[in-house]
Amino acid sequence: MSQVTFTYIALLTIQIVSKQLYSIKWENSVSIMQNDNSKHSIFSETGSGKTTQIPQYLYEAGIGRQGIIGITQPRRVAAISLAARVAEEKKVQLGKLVGYTVRFEDVTSSETKLKFMTDGMLLREAIGDPLLLRYTVVILDEAHERTVHTDVLFGVVKAAQRKRTEQNKIPLKVVVMSATMDVDLFSQYFNKSPVLYLEGRQHPIQIYYTKQSQSDYLQAALVSIFQIHQVPSHDILVFMTGQEEIEALARTCRDISKHLPESCGPMTVVPLYASLPPAQQLRVFQPGSRKVVLSTNIAETSITISGIKYVIDTGMVKAKRYNPGSGLEVLAVQRVSKAQAWQRSGRAGREDAGSCYRLYTEEEFDNLANMTVPEIQRYGPHTLLFSGCKCVLLRLHYFMCSSASAQTLLISPEFSCAEEVLTIISLLSVDSVLYNPPARRDDVLAVRKKFISSEGDHMTLLNIYRAFKKVSGNKVLTQTLQNMVTSSSLSDLTNVRRCLAHGLFMNAAELQPDGSYVLLHTSRCYMRDLCLVDADWLQEAAPEYFRRKLRATKS
Repeated sequence: MSQVTFTYIALLTIQIVSKQLYSIKWENSVSIMQNDNSKHSIFSETGSGKTTQIPQYLYEAGIGRQGIIGITQPRRVAAISLAARVAEEKKVQLGKLVGYTVRFEDVTSSETKLKFMTDGMLLREAIGDPLLLRYTVVILDEAHERTVHTDVLFGVVKAAQRKRTEQNKIPLKVVVMSATMDVDLFSQYFNKSPVLYLEGRQHPIQIYYTKQSQSDYLQAALVSIFQIHQVPSHDILVFMTGQEEIEALARTCRDISKHLPESCGPMTVVPLYASLPPAQQLRVFQPGSRKVVLSTNIAETSITISGIKYVIDTGMVKAKRYNPGSGLEVLAVQRVSKAQAWQRSGRAGREDAGSCYRLYTEEEFDNLANMTVPEIQRYGPHTLLFSGCKCVLLRLHYFMCSSASAQTLLISPEFSCAEEVLTIISLLSVDSVLYNPPARRDDVLAVRKKFISSEGDHMTLLNIYRAFKKVSGNKVLTQTLQNMVTSSSLSDLTNVRRCLAHGLFMNAAELQPDGSYVLLHTSRCYMRDLCLVDADWLQEAAPEYFRRKLRATKS
């Protein structure tokens, strides 16, 4: 195996704050917030513990005891793990004083005062309660990530705060927390609210760059893992772009580790990405032999994985972008920003002095964008409209899905297929219906083939769900599914596909008669969840839209 040569460039030195002094700093910050009923912006270096400590100090100081202290997180796994951590520190049962709410899971009670949640869940609550009357404090954490939901929440909480003051209701305190220096931007938005700067508890971090540009960052990551593994102790965190890369690298690492000399010690490879089942995600927190955590940008912020001393940064991330020409949102691999790179390196110094190996040159780092482009500037207009315009899409807001999916649901009764469409949209709303463990991938594919429909992926999903319902509770579920006959559980699917065409007409594509195709992007771009529809249905669903498309094609 070839080697990757690194150049030692920088040493990040951040003064370590003693536990006693650290507590005093938090208490001073909370006392400042206690004297003002407005809003605050907090800049805190990575590793300061702001997410777990500030809510506790606010609660202990009596701030927010008249209601709930809500803490938003961009990601589900962060909300769950942080709630568990705070409950452990408070020595209370999770779901009592401390709880969390994520999509499809509510672990709270009437006793809950510290509530962690995804930003989308708070936005959902704001639809029915625009003043957020259940909350006395709202903490918008990880604001620097600038997700669509968080950006919309800025406007929601600002309006709620103003209206509650005008109506002489209990004031709403808003705290915006960021780990990057763009906190002044948030301060200006909230009428120049006070900014509190808090030091982190980080240890020194050594930064290394490659001497040459790496054409294959996956190979470079693999080599770097085993170069580091020659040095004993502590875990390794590798930032990848997505599930396929992670699973492929995980298999390779496991295969190679079987043939290493005993002097290298054991290695446990742990993947971490959004579509993993929650139980699989929580494996990254389990102690044991040296862990090699292969993660997407889900590990950049919020969650702290104990034992990490080495970070390998590929410098790449998969991000969603809207293509106005096709009207589609495309996931594409791109370079990270400098802010993301510093966030990743900060993962190495949480518990001890660490090292970050950047698989790109210092010159390439200098050419990176300073900040990540906010999601609200990268997503399609239908996403933004669905998130922000209650007056226009009042009925659509009652569905926890995209505006296109909500429109499909609303029109389904006209085609007498509401139950089927509801099932399909529900299956599309989760990350993955079938989890493909590497060890059983062939078995999963064999089972899936029994449910494939020539009418498209949506019908395949419906087949799988119907088969699952028939054998629900059966201990020999897998065997029963393998013996299922798809055709016996299907009804007429024409109306289901016609309904989908009405809601998803902007995602239409024409199959060439000769079966040929044109590569528009790269091999990494592809369409999924396809459904066969009649072209006349599209004209029926949006005649003006397709007239414009036809004119544009002819010109």
